[in-house]
Parts: sequence; structure tokens; C-alpha cells
Amino acid sequence: MPKFSITGDIDPFLHVSLAHGEKIYCESDAMVMMEAALDLKGKVTGGIGAALMRRFANGESFFQQHIEAVRGEGDCLLAPRLPGAMQVLDVGQRQYMLSDGAFVAATSSVELKVRTQSLGNALFAQSGGFFITETAGVGQVAVSGFGSISQLEVTPGRDVIIDNSHVVAWDSALRYEISVTTGGNSGFLSNLVNSQTSGEGMVLRFSGQGKILICSRNGAAFQAWAQRGVAQ
Repeated sequence: MPKFSITGDIDPFLHVSLAHGEKIYCESDAMVMMEAALDLKGKVTGGIGAALMRRFANGESFFQQHIEAVRGEGDCLLAPRLPGAMQVLDVGQRQYMLSDGAFVAATSSVELKVRTQSLGNALFAQSGGFFITETAGVGQVAVSGFGSISQLEVTPGRDVIIDNSHVVAWDSALRYEISVTTGGNSGFLSNLVNSQTSGEGMVLRFSGQGKILICSRNGAAFQAWAQRGVAQ
């Protein structure tokens, strides 16, 4: 199986070592460097329908890069679109849900499936609209987050509430639902208005048993800040 490792302290690379005949796939434009023994091709993984679903689910490019060691063993370096940390997840006994833009690369034995989610989560959670990406198979998948990445463990009876803009990936065994930070008994719409006017925003409430990866930076907030700076 290809070996994934993170190299570098600030804005690290994903270092992948492939034996002869092994292959991986990654997000479009992720490849930074590869040795001459490797081949890179742009492909529509899983057919046009699957590619369109992934495009809607997490903002992936229609075409993915496929890297294969066709002339012997070789190494490559990959990087995500946004600056920040990466983490390699072992897929098999655990499967994961991926937020928008989190996917970097996966071994060929891992499949990215797309499934529908509830109307409330689709409209408000910013986790992929009506569709969301879930891993399948056995292997490894690399994900990225804007800023640093931290791991949380959710246990029964101790729900965790996270700003949806900071969620990178989570154990598919976890239950999740859209919520608002303002709480209270005024009803969802009233709490939604209070949340927006107070600047608290929407959150995801996770329950059950499993792991969540979160990132330290809010991409949408950073983009809004940068645009204000350009406009001034």
C-alpha cells in the first residue's frame, strides 16, 4: 500500500511513497513534485455522475489527478489549496465524513461516496449541501484544514458543539444535526435570527462515539476579511 506521511512544520506537504504498480488519486492541482518513475493523469473517477455528485458535495474538481508508479517505485509531494495542516486517516474499521474542500488524496483502495443528508443540514450546515462525502473501502485518506488541526473524541452523553466552518472530518458513526449557539426555548427560527444578529453563527451538534477533526481558522471569515481589505 502507498505510504502517506506529513513532512514540514508550516504548511506541510503530503509525502507519498509508492511501490511499483501502486497508485493514488488526489484533488486537482495537488501534485507539487513527483519522481520520473511515476505517471500523472487527469481522470473522471467513478464516471461522470459520481464526479458531478462529488463536485456538489465538497467542491472537488470534476477531474482528479491519478498518480501511478509505472516504471518502478517513486515518491511525490502533494499540497492542499489553502494554507494549513494535514492529517492522514486510516479508513477501514472507521469511515469518515468529509467537509467541503477537506479532501487532499487517497489510496486507490479508498472510495469517496456521496450520500444525501437532511434538509436542515443541507441548507445551513455548509457541509456539502444536499450531498455529503463519505469514505468507503480500506486504506488511507489525507485531509486538510485551514490553519491547525486538532482531534476531538466524542463520548456518549457528552455532546460536542462545533462551529460548522471549523469542521474538517468526522467519524461516520457519529450523529450530527444543525443547531444554533443561542439556545433557549424560542424555537429554531427565533434562535436562528438571534444567532445571526449576535454573530454567533450556525453550529453542528455531534453525539455518540467517535472522532472529529477541527481546524483553527474559518475560511469564509478570512475571505470576507481579505475582501474588505482589498475594497478599502
